[in-house]
Amino acid sequence: MLDFSLLRIIGLALGLLLLAVSFLYFRGPRWNRSIFGLLSLFAAVLIVPAIDPAFVTGLSDALSLTGAPYGRLLALILVVLFGVILLAIYTKGKADRLAQLLDRTICGLAAENALSAANVSDLIKPIMILIPALNEEKNFEFLLPRIPRRIDGTEIGILVIDDGSTDGTGEVARKHGRRGQGAALRVGHAILGRCGIQYAIAMDADNQHDPADIPKLLGPLLRNEADLVVGSRRAGSSSSTDFARSTGIVVLSRLISILSGQNISDCACGFQAFRPDRFTKLDLREDQFQNSELIMEAAKKGLRIQEVPVHITERAHGESHKGPNWHYGIFFAKAMVKTWWR
Repeated sequence: MLDFSLLRIIGLALGLLLLAVSFLYFRGPRWNRSIFGLLSLFAAVLIVPAIDPAFVTGLSDALSLTGAPYGRLLALILVVLFGVILLAIYTKGKADRLAQLLDRTICGLAAENALSAANVSDLIKPIMILIPALNEEKNFEFLLPRIPRRIDGTEIGILVIDDGSTDGTGEVARKHGRRGQGAALRVGHAILGRCGIQYAIAMDADNQHDPADIPKLLGPLLRNEADLVVGSRRAGSSSSTDFARSTGIVVLSRLISILSGQNISDCACGFQAFRPDRFTKLDLREDQFQNSELIMEAAKKGLRIQEVPVHITERAHGESHKGPNWHYGIFFAKAMVKTWWR
């Protein structure tokens, strides 16, 4: 008969209880092989040593913990931690997939709602300007009138995405004949893609991008030389005197060039021209640091990428939503690496 100590009896009882509860909970329509397998692993960590203590000795020997104080206990803890890490990775992946599905559903519904509105057909033009905006009322007063109505005889339309502004951003957009839509930037891509727009330009609402550069951005698309054209202040010019941010752009651009296999000199510029029909291939998820994700996704999906020189001016009104330089750099790089890895 086995000589069970009190600790081993408690471990055996807890292990059997965990195994039984897991089986009863996940059987039938709740069946989840991955989670049940991990919970069974935790149960086994309690059951096996209770029945055969020599197993723990072998485990501690394999992990070179035999001579260490509490070596057998440390070996069990390491096994449990490994299982917890696997469970966390699985849970995070499942949560990300659910969030992505929800995001696509919301974007699709928002796009359908925008396209079903009255006179929307009058607002859609062969070339569309896409502008996400958050509390940019004063900058809009200067930016929107400067955007040309035509390029080489082709009409230009403007889609303003009012992302929850609390000032008069939406009113200014409507006053200048532009339509505001309170949703994320991805909704704009969905709307343009469903309308069959061939060419689009994304620009910031802070009046830092010069509308005079729009023809330069469109050029490679019109000549069918590129699917995505990225503006570059390093190839062009910038009135910024922020040395830390400029240095960060150089470092991040070098990193994204290595990861993407593209020669990118300014990965942080949101002044871009693209073909919406090509963007249906891209898996875009980021809400704030989307430039790095966009370039990485375009490179991974084989889209043709070009850069053209543009001029960037200092923000005249309001504050940047990007945060401090260190915060922006860290999370920009994080989004870049995440997109490269997935």
